Amino acid sequence: MASEPGTQAIDRAAELLVRVLESGEPLAVGELAAHSGLPKSTTSRLVGALERSGLVQRSADRGRLSAGPVLLRFAHRDGGQLLVELAEPVLEHLARETRETINLAVPGPLGAEHLSQRDSEHFVAVTNWVERRVPHHVAANGKVFMAFGAAPVPRQLERFTPRTITKRAALEAELERVRVRGYATAVDELELGLAAMAAPVRDAGDNVVAALSISGPTTRFNAERRAELAPVLVEQACSLSSILGHEEAA
Repeated sequence: MASEPGTQAIDRAAELLVRVLESGEPLAVGELAAHSGLPKSTTSRLVGALERSGLVQRSADRGRLSAGPVLLRFAHRDGGQLLVELAEPVLEHLARETRETINLAVPGPLGAEHLSQRDSEHFVAVTNWVERRVPHHVAANGKVFMAFGAAPVPRQLERFTPRTITKRAALEAELERVRVRGYATAVDELELGLAAMAAPVRDAGDNVVAALSISGPTTRFNAERRAELAPVLVEQACSLSSILGHEEAA
């Protein structure tokens, strides 16, 4: 951005942002450059600035660009309501049904970003995650984002060593299970004694833009309890997706 004249750079960055938002599907940097008529190097610099500001983000699908976490907070329908406002009934329902900690998160460039929370009714509960960022690969909601192309695989797993290849293969296998069953789990990964499960929230374009999660201590939120609550979680994630305009395939 520094190499571009001030107002011209702002105008160009704004144009690129509008093209990303108005596109029916995520765009590659090369496609964005072609649409805008800008050199690919200039487009890449401007996209980098937008990405650092959280206005756009690169998906796991070869780095294609879509709306970033800052804009996802403002996902709306006709009434112009914020995503967190639209999610309130769903969060309240899950809190009543599960009595555990409920979170709404969106994918960010450095991890899952938590927007809203309903606290557990139990004395032994989970901390407040709102405005906190958690690395994707150790969080249930982050795994959802990686599984459905809303977040990339961690860079440290892209190095080709025997250890990283093994970890990458294990993660890819887990992400495939997430895609098949429709939700992700993370047990004793972010912290010993903590268990969580999350399901994807989709927009009208079938993009995963957020995730709903349930979390609690492993002593209470065990495998049996998670299996019991998985259908409830998926159902409510689908409900919020419907509010955002998503239509389930027939």
